[in-house]
Amino acid sequence: MTLDDDKSGDPHDEVVRLEERIEDLAEKIESCRKFILASRITVAGGVLVLGGMLFGAIGFDPGIMAAAVAALFGGIAVWGSNRSTAKQASKESALAESDRSLLIGDMALCDVTPLRGFTIESQDDTTA
Repeated sequence: MTLDDDKSGDPHDEVVRLEERIEDLAEKIESCRKFILASRITVAGGVLVLGGMLFGAIGFDPGIMAAAVAALFGGIAVWGSNRSTAKQASKESALAESDRSLLIGDMALCDVTPLRGFTIESQDDTTA
């Protein structure tokens, strides 16, 4: 979604919506990273078991071999799927951050930093 897609509403509301979207995408990316790590471990386990069978460290058992092959291929599939999902979410997040920056840049924001020597107490003293 770009700035031109939503021309209605308050820019402040749009910034809030974009910030929520960015947070959601960050959570999605973090979830993908966790699945990628788990799939790497699964692939490594499958490779170790198959290597152990190949070199005789583990006795041949068709059930164990099938589980190792399933872990290997399943891990590869999950790894690739989550990697592409994380890439897509990163692109969407960068676009949302860019849109957010443009919106903030277009807003007529003013500096709310108090002047030196001017405090709330001194303001109250002048109105009395």
